[in-house]
Amino acid sequence: MLEETMKKGLRLLIPLVVLAIVAGIWIWRDEQQKQESDTLKLYGNVDMREVQLAINGSDRIARMLVQEGDHVHKGQLLAELETQRLQALADSAAARLEAQQAVVARLQAGSRPEDIRKARADLAATEVQARDAERTYLRLRKLSDRNMVSKEQSDNAATAAAAARERVKASTQLLQLAIQGPRQEDIDAARAQLKAEQAQLALARHNLGEASLYAPIDGIIRNRVLEPGDMATPQQPLYTLAITNPMWVRAYLSETDLGRVSSGMQAQVESDSFPGKHYRAWVGYISPSAEFTPQSVQTEEIRSHLVYQVRVHVCNPDGELRLGMPVTVLLSLKQPRHESNKPCDQVADAGQQ
Repeated sequence: MLEETMKKGLRLLIPLVVLAIVAGIWIWRDEQQKQESDTLKLYGNVDMREVQLAINGSDRIARMLVQEGDHVHKGQLLAELETQRLQALADSAAARLEAQQAVVARLQAGSRPEDIRKARADLAATEVQARDAERTYLRLRKLSDRNMVSKEQSDNAATAAAAARERVKASTQLLQLAIQGPRQEDIDAARAQLKAEQAQLALARHNLGEASLYAPIDGIIRNRVLEPGDMATPQQPLYTLAITNPMWVRAYLSETDLGRVSSGMQAQVESDSFPGKHYRAWVGYISPSAEFTPQSVQTEEIRSHLVYQVRVHVCNPDGELRLGMPVTVLLSLKQPRHESNKPCDQVADAGQQ
């Protein structure tokens, strides 16, 4: 009897257990569906900008200071050209500038006291010579009137006296020029030439500075194109620099989900390479125009669908995310819609809150 009672109890208990299990599975699935409806998944690839670093000069490369894979910082020296020719041009421009500075200083200083005293002495000498020439002429003219000397001698004396008087006038003008100093036009022309020499020196030094290549922004050297000894030109890159900040995920949003996502929404990024790890992110840009899904992203059936490109900025503090890596973007739809663009150190980790 006891065995029969136990069997009857088991027959009644088994359906109840099965019913409880079915109910639990139904409740779990319902909760999962609710959670999935509150979370939007987007699929895309990690993207970043690249810079082709070329040096603004044409000469032979002297040094290449970084290798592929090196992390570089803004302002870091990356390469240098041979600078002997450019240094010689800069030294020549500096010498011309120094000479022109001396010319301007001489003109601005005016005549030296010694020059003025010399001009006065020359005037006094010409005046003495003029008086002597005048006396000689007067004597010869009297003798010529008495036919004691020839007419030619008298005329020569008259000419010499007239020339002496003109030399006095010239010496007088030279003295006035010495007192007045250089003309203002000459000083202005010298100053203009000084500015031209300064510009030439600045250009020469600029060209000398262009012989060095510096990193324009933080990043990673992806390619080292040339080597020391190669000829560099502005058209030939030396390095390819990958800009790691900002880094973003290029994903695509369907038209039905377009109204549920806005710029500034916080997100999380997952990668199959690092299971269980979430990277902080936020929606930075939603394309204003639709496009067909790229062939590299979806199947042929979905490629014909119109989508909107979404750029999701992602924080990559450990450098684990790489260019082209496929990732999943998780967007919580419970958060308020707002417009913001925060740096990585200010983006809240939605998974930890």
